[in-house]
Amino acid sequence: MSLSNPVKVMTIAGNEATGGAGLQVDLKTFHQLGVFGMGAVTCIVSFDPKNNWAHRFVPVDPQVIKDQVEAGVSTWDVDTAKIGMLGTVATIDAVREALATNEWKHIVLDPVLICKGQEAGDAHDTDEALKTKVLPLATVVTPNLFETEQLSGIEVRTEADLARAAQKIGELGPKYVLAKGGMQLAGDEAVDLLWDGQKITRYASPKIGDERPTGAGCTLAAAIAAELAKGADIYEAVRVAKEIVTRGIAGSLPAHTPFNAVWQQA
Repeated sequence: MSLSNPVKVMTIAGNEATGGAGLQVDLKTFHQLGVFGMGAVTCIVSFDPKNNWAHRFVPVDPQVIKDQVEAGVSTWDVDTAKIGMLGTVATIDAVREALATNEWKHIVLDPVLICKGQEAGDAHDTDEALKTKVLPLATVVTPNLFETEQLSGIEVRTEADLARAAQKIGELGPKYVLAKGGMQLAGDEAVDLLWDGQKITRYASPKIGDERPTGAGCTLAAAIAAELAKGADIYEAVRVAKEIVTRGIAGSLPAHTPFNAVWQQA
């Protein structure tokens, strides 16, 4: 990789105003790992401090999303994308159409299924559209525990459950599934399991604190995308990403919110 011509990666994700999640985190993570990041904004998300920090969610016009992707892939040679918050069926359709205009070597999908403030019925339709229209395009999908349960239909209480759920999600089309137990499984370790279609690879680190900070999932998926773009295989990409997010959680920033924010430069 030449410093004068760094690898390029596109994020297609939501704008989260505090800088603790979404597209801002993706770009910071790309920069930390020495890749040049570009971004297409899919929605505007802002916390509501007057309503228990729920999300105020505003989707971007679908044509504007397609225009942003067109600008990015026309300006740069880019074959790796990281996809985050989409939020509506119309957005998912627009992203699928935009992806079809470029040749992608890697697509990393962080399947953000719902944020506070969405209507439950809308969330169900969005979840189903994500499963059928975008998830099959993914090189790797990185669901958290809730998302793993929703995508697989399996209640996860143990590592064995997590492994079965990862394999079930693999049947939906992605090449790899990184199912994240994180803080939510019992035990002293934050455990993530990678299913490659044949075997499970276990990644674990000591748990840090008692709460999940914002931005951990975005950081992990963005780091995987950056490492894949630089030529790492999936096993090394996940290893590096796990180390980065663990350091970021250890160095997380306290805020006025009930949760800390991962700091990518930790």
